[in-house]
Amino acid sequence: MPQTGLHIHDLHVSVEGIEILKGIDLSVEAGRVHALMGPNGSGKSTLANALAGHPHYTVTSGTATLDGEDILTMPPDKRAKAGLFLSFQYPAAIPGVKVANFLHAARQAVRPGDLSPSKFRAMLFEKMDTLDMDAAFLGRYLNDGFSGGEKKRLEMLQMAVLAPRYAILDETDSGLDVDALRSVGQAVHALRATEEGKNCGFLIITHYPRILAHITPDVVHVLIDGRIVMTGGADLAHRIEREGYDTIRDEVASRA
Repeated sequence: MPQTGLHIHDLHVSVEGIEILKGIDLSVEAGRVHALMGPNGSGKSTLANALAGHPHYTVTSGTATLDGEDILTMPPDKRAKAGLFLSFQYPAAIPGVKVANFLHAARQAVRPGDLSPSKFRAMLFEKMDTLDMDAAFLGRYLNDGFSGGEKKRLEMLQMAVLAPRYAILDETDSGLDVDALRSVGQAVHALRATEEGKNCGFLIITHYPRILAHITPDVVHVLIDGRIVMTGGADLAHRIEREGYDTIRDEVASRA
């Protein structure tokens, strides 16, 4: 039987010849929520982009497998077809492309021909109902004039439509107000309650623990200077809120 989970081992990643990730070991199991926290510049988004296959990020050594498949040898579209989803920190606006058309094209790219147009439409409205989203979204242009909260809710809808095996949410809380954060948390809970979503593994990448008040992680990892220096339960996020990253950095240095 192939090994299940998203498994990253001794991953080193460079950008323009500068090493950013210096040996990452991390596993995300199906149906569980992992949070990756760290100060700005620690390498959190580098990890997300490297896993997604962004050409600007060069993997110099290490491995990453998704349910036993080596994703580092795959182009980005194959990684998505294998079941990997990345929620961007700053989703792009594409005027002229309607949300409904984009979602249909995305589903076809990942799961070509699995649903007839009528079944896709029924599924889409079912997901929107689950996420408490207005059908008027479908007629708007992709992220054009969307608020930060609307962009994130649309990404949650896209995730629901694609039904990935593992979802990486990169700085999903960036720039969101309290109500928008709550909406994103409710959306993730709603998706995890569905048949397709209950076995999805999540890696939530964040600088602040605000979003973790709405999505309780099973495991919290702390990334500092390109290395995971500490792993614990949800209480570790609360400790970071109280004490900050410098305390963690000093504690790790004292053990070295």
